[in-house]
Amino acid sequence: MSLSAIVSTKNHAEIVERALKSVKFADEIVVVDMYSDDNTVEIAKKYTDKIFQHKDFGYIEPVRNFSIKKTTGDWILIIDADEEVSPGLSKALASIARAKNQAELPDCFYLPRKNIIFNKWIQKTGWWPDYQLRFFRKDHVEWSDQIHSVPITRGEVKEFPAKQEYSLIHHNYQSISQFIKRLDRYSAIQAEEKKDHQLFCSQDILDEFSSSLLRRLFAQKGIEEGIHGVSLSILQSVSDAVVKMKIWESQDFPQMNKDNTYVLKHLSQFKKELAYWIANSQVSHSKGLKKLSWRLRRKLMI
Repeated sequence: MSLSAIVSTKNHAEIVERALKSVKFADEIVVVDMYSDDNTVEIAKKYTDKIFQHKDFGYIEPVRNFSIKKTTGDWILIIDADEEVSPGLSKALASIARAKNQAELPDCFYLPRKNIIFNKWIQKTGWWPDYQLRFFRKDHVEWSDQIHSVPITRGEVKEFPAKQEYSLIHHNYQSISQFIKRLDRYSAIQAEEKKDHQLFCSQDILDEFSSSLLRRLFAQKGIEEGIHGVSLSILQSVSDAVVKMKIWESQDFPQMNKDNTYVLKHLSQFKKELAYWIANSQVSHSKGLKKLSWRLRRKLMI
């Protein structure tokens, strides 16, 4: 059985070679470029002559199905230009694609993704194992055009072990400015998709920010990853709130709740929830009487 690797690109001249080198084990490399105006395509030509162009929608999902149709392999591996296949993962994928007992194998695989953000492998804040459906038999997976949509699968689906050796390495946000630029682009797309299906009310913005911040900092243990986890929790929570703000913007900024009662009520609730999560965190990191004291405080917050 043969294996086709797809690499999606748009102005990735500085990094695309790393991605292409990591999929050299595949029988076929297909590059789908979204009309780069740097030398991305020239670099890609060193690795394959199967290079196709596709309209740039500002995000990757509309490109997926088109890319798959351009492959000839029995198994498909998809990566983006800012990703690379680790050596351990490449061996495992090649072994699956060339195994003799094909009928006994699952049809689709979710791969663990190792996100490198601000020069650090982020394992908290919901970033690990960050499973992505990227390896599958041809004609067993289909994407919708919606941003960050979950693909539709056919047949048996399995997850690779959440081990670093089997990871798809994602060289994600490299700077705060890069995060903010993507935030602006992605939030506009998400708000456009949701504006006709979601009623907006004034408390949505505060609710979205506070619930996202508490979840990422505490439930997903971002606080345990130091300044990286704290910074990401804040940035991602702002991103979630901005989507709500852009839905509000799409409705021409209607005036709501002219008094500040709802704001004060929300902030009071946020203060209570924050106190609970602080106490809960202290319980996990304390011993003896101190632990007992924090348990009592946590109980009082419920």
